[in-house]
Amino acid sequence: MNEALQLSVVVPVFNEQDNVGPLLREILAALRGRIDFEVAAFEVIFVDDHSRDGTLQALQALKAEAPELRVLHHVQQSGQSTAIRTGVKAARGAWIATLDGDGQNDPADIPKLLDARATAQPTIKLFAGWRVNRQDSGSKRWASKWANAIRSRMLRDDTPDTGCGIKLFEREAFLDLPYFDHMHRYLPALMQRAGWQTVSVPVNHRPRSAGVSKYNNLNRALVGIRDLRGVAWLIQRSKRTAVEEV
Repeated sequence: MNEALQLSVVVPVFNEQDNVGPLLREILAALRGRIDFEVAAFEVIFVDDHSRDGTLQALQALKAEAPELRVLHHVQQSGQSTAIRTGVKAARGAWIATLDGDGQNDPADIPKLLDARATAQPTIKLFAGWRVNRQDSGSKRWASKWANAIRSRMLRDDTPDTGCGIKLFEREAFLDLPYFDHMHRYLPALMQRAGWQTVSVPVNHRPRSAGVSKYNNLNRALVGIRDLRGVAWLIQRSKRTAVEEV
C-alpha cells in the first residue's frame, strides 16, 4: 500500500455510460488541490460490473484526462457488494470513500465525511451518509422507511439510513468483515459487530439524471428479509475478546 496515498474512492457501476464521466469530474473537483484536510493524494477506482452498454469504453476514454483514475472490470456480473469489495481489495489508500455510480450521491460530500473523521475518536471506523432529503419516488422512499425501521429494530445499529451509497471507512476494518452478497447494506451493523463505532453524517441526495435504477421494491424486500435474518444470526453468534502480547 502506498503510504502517501490516504484515500481511495471506490465507485461500483453497471450500465451507467452516461453517468461515469460527469461523476468522475465531480469527484476530481471535490478532491483535487484541497488543503483543509490531511489527504495529500487520492485515487479513484471505478469497478465495472460487466456492463452491457458503453460504460467500460467510456471509463477507458476517461483515463486520458484523469491520472487518478483506475478501471477494474468484472468478467461476469457479480453484484454491487462484490464490486465494492473488488475495489477495496485493489485500493492503495488507508481509507475508502464509496459512491453509487448513478450520480445521486454528491461527491462534494466526501470532504464533509473527511472533516467528520478528522475530529472523531479513533474507534470510529465508519462514517455513513444519511440522506435527509431523499430525491427518489414516493414508493421507494416509503419502502426504505419501513425497511430501515425493521432493520433498526432487529439489528439495533442506531443508523437511520444504511442504504446510502456514500460512506467513508477504514480499508483494514472493512476487509476484516465477513463477506456476503448485499453486505454493503449492513456495514454499520457489521462494523459494530467487529467492535468499532459508526456515525451517520447528513449528506446531499440528487435525482438520477441518466440511466435507470437496477432495483425495484419487491426484489429489495425479498432479498432484504433473508439478509436481515443472516446478519442478526451473525451478531448473535459473534465473540470478541481483548488480546495482549506477553
